[in-house]
Amino acid sequence: MPTDAPPLDLLLPGVPRTFRHLPGEPDLVALLGRGRPARHVTATMVASVDGAACGPDGRSGSLGTPADRRVFAVLRALADVVLVGAGTVRAEGYRELPVVDHLRGARAAAGRAPALVLAIVTRRGHVPREVLHGALDVVVVTGAAGAERARAQLPADRVVAVPRDDDPGSPDLAAALDVLAARGLGHVQAEGGPRLLADLLAADLVDELCLTTSPLLLAGAAPRAAAGAGPLDPPRPARLRHLLRAPDDTLLTCWDLRPPVGSGA
Repeated sequence: MPTDAPPLDLLLPGVPRTFRHLPGEPDLVALLGRGRPARHVTATMVASVDGAACGPDGRSGSLGTPADRRVFAVLRALADVVLVGAGTVRAEGYRELPVVDHLRGARAAAGRAPALVLAIVTRRGHVPREVLHGALDVVVVTGAAGAERARAQLPADRVVAVPRDDDPGSPDLAAALDVLAARGLGHVQAEGGPRLLADLLAADLVDELCLTTSPLLLAGAAPRAAAGAGPLDPPRPARLRHLLRAPDDTLLTCWDLRPPVGSGA
């Protein structure tokens, strides 16, 4: 087990208590897995205190902290598929999607397959070479423009070509999620980048946002956690589901983006 996994104070909801690092992470699994329906999209992002979604090296990984890595490992263990933009695959160096050994039992208990699937969203159909010849189970999500190029790199059944009606060159993300769910990949973890998150939010496809605030200030011109062509109109409401705090002041939040049951919204 990792030796740098810090204790996490659950400040909300309920009475504050501390989640110690235990094999199988029973507290975090119960907190992060609660209330998930058969189909569910969780977006995970990290940002600095002043809103930067990447560090000085251009990578979100440089904003990560031990607390963020602890929670991130549990979130991945609860997912069927990681949905990510091709640019983020290149920038962040995706090579594998390991499930931490001590979380394999919790993953099996949640009904997940032993290994995660990587679904890469790409308009042009370019599959990063880093993942082509590795051990990852890769699926490409693309539109009409990228389908032929993607099929030249991967078997046809690994290419999800779902052109948008209003922009056939771009993938229809809602249709892509339908295809993934039909393949038994209903629990989706969307890991960015900022443009993909903005597109998912614009299409109202995200059920919850797990956002880590790293205790750093960067300034500069780094993108925000969600950075699309334009703002959401109207802005989308969010309700705080939980708040965790680490000893180094990393804050880990989960925001429910769906209206409460019975609200009429």
